[in-house]
Parts: sequence; C-alpha cells; structure tokens
Amino acid sequence: MSRVDFNYHHDKHFKNQYKSKNTLIISIVLTCFFAFLEFFGGVFSNSLSLISDSFHMFSDVIALVISMVAIFYANKKPTNKFTYGYLRMEIISSFLNGLALALISFYIIYESFERFLNPRAIDFKTMITIAIVGLIVNIVLTLVLHHSLEEEENLNVQSAMWHFIGDLVNSIGVIIAAILIKITGIVLFDIVISIIISLVILLGAIKIMKTSTYILMEAVPDNLDVDELYKEILKVDNNIEDIHEFHLWSISEGMYSLSFHVILKKYEGVNDYILVDDITKMLKEKYDIGHVTIQIENLEINKHE
Repeated sequence: MSRVDFNYHHDKHFKNQYKSKNTLIISIVLTCFFAFLEFFGGVFSNSLSLISDSFHMFSDVIALVISMVAIFYANKKPTNKFTYGYLRMEIISSFLNGLALALISFYIIYESFERFLNPRAIDFKTMITIAIVGLIVNIVLTLVLHHSLEEEENLNVQSAMWHFIGDLVNSIGVIIAAILIKITGIVLFDIVISIIISLVILLGAIKIMKTSTYILMEAVPDNLDVDELYKEILKVDNNIEDIHEFHLWSISEGMYSLSFHVILKKYEGVNDYILVDDITKMLKEKYDIGHVTIQIENLEINKHE
C-alpha cells in the first residue's frame, strides 16, 4: 500500500460532473435516433445534404460516447500511477472529437465534387421534411448542451455543442437548398450548401483542436498572463528578490497548475511557511490557481550556474 495520501490535495484532480453526464446521455439517444432517420431519408430522397449530415450525426454519436468515457475517467481519483488523476482523458477525447469533425468536413467537400460531376434528382418533400425535423432536434440539443455548460465547464460538452451547432446550420442549409431546388429545379444548390456547411464544421474543429493542443502541450492558459503574475508575486512581500523556474499550465480546462522558485533578499528571521501561504492565497483568490508549488532557495546553498 502506498504511503502517499492521494485524498489530500489543495486542488482536486478529479471532477464530479453529473450534469454533463446526464446531458450527454440525452444527447446520445436523440442523436442516434435522428442519424438513422436522416440517413434513410437522404437515401430515399437522393439528397447529398441529408446523407452527409447523417454521417456527421453518426460521428456525433461516437464523439458523445467518447466524451462519456472521458467523464467516467475524469471522475476517478488519482492513483500511484496517475498522480494527476485522469482529467487529461477529457482533453484527449476533445482533440479526437475535433479531428473527427475536420475529417468529416473534408469528406463532405470530396463528396460534393463527386455529385457536381454526377448530379442526381432529389425528392423535395422527403428532403425538406427531414431537414425541418433535424432543425428542431438540433435546436433542442444545442440549448440543452449550452445550459449544461453554464452549470459545469467541460471541453467535451463544448465540443459536442459545436457538433450540434454544425448540424443546426446544416439543417438550415438543407432547408434553403430544398426550397431553391423546388423553385429553380437546379440540384447544384444541394452541393453548394453542403460545401458551405463543411467549412462551418471545419472552423469549429480547428477551434476545438487548438484548445486541446494548447492544454496537451502545457501552454500558458489564454486568460492568464505570465508577466502580470510575475509582478503580482513580487508585490506579495518586499523581501522577494526574484522568482525563476516559472511554469504555468492546465491539467484540464479551468484547472491550472503553477510552480516556481523564490529567491529572497534576506533569510534570517523569515518564516517560509507564512510567505508560501501568502503567495498561494493571492494566486487562488485573484487568479483561481489552486495547485501551486513554491520552492524557497538560498543562493549560498542552492548554487546556480
């Protein structure tokens, strides 16, 4: 048995995300149902917009299941092997979701060019009926996910919401394409709308992958500034000469870690514990940085090159 107590942390390395979990379960059931409806409707009506969106919806189901797995692991406490817990699973999952979105958008563009070379007749009634149902479903799911994000911050739920925003825009596009085809008889509108939709999906994918990559690369969070933090730490006590070995990163979205070394002007009569506590409290209260590791160094003992 380990002598390390993983239950005692200044900042928890796990998340209890009941709201996000329940939201994802509802989303999986509704998405799976509509994906099948849209696929068979697309085949029957011969609409590329519906077929491409059904593939997008099936990818949503896979992405949501991956997100559920990530939330399950994020809820597990740290162990001897994973001392930071399993929170990075939701970031890895989010990156894979973004990658799936990007691949789908490229596939839709490819299929659009195929249909441009070989256009097919489209059944208007089936196409617009399923598109309207899809619009309603996607509006409901987007609102549910948005409400969940207001209560619990979760990058996987955010990426799932981007999936459904893409689907929502797709449904609007399909409706517009169906109306234009009905009025003009030009089936190429179906292809044009599909390409526009794929570009919207791609933008969402890039945003998700960028955020995930920054966290995986342990980059400084966008809402925190290293220079500002450096100045604020120096203000905590006049006895602080300098700080170095400064590292600031995210374990997961909204969970920050910071470590640095402190050099003092004088060491005699200084209570290191009080100084560390003062700096830690300031960082928590002002910047919501809960996991802070501070090392006090004496240049006479801790030699530097």
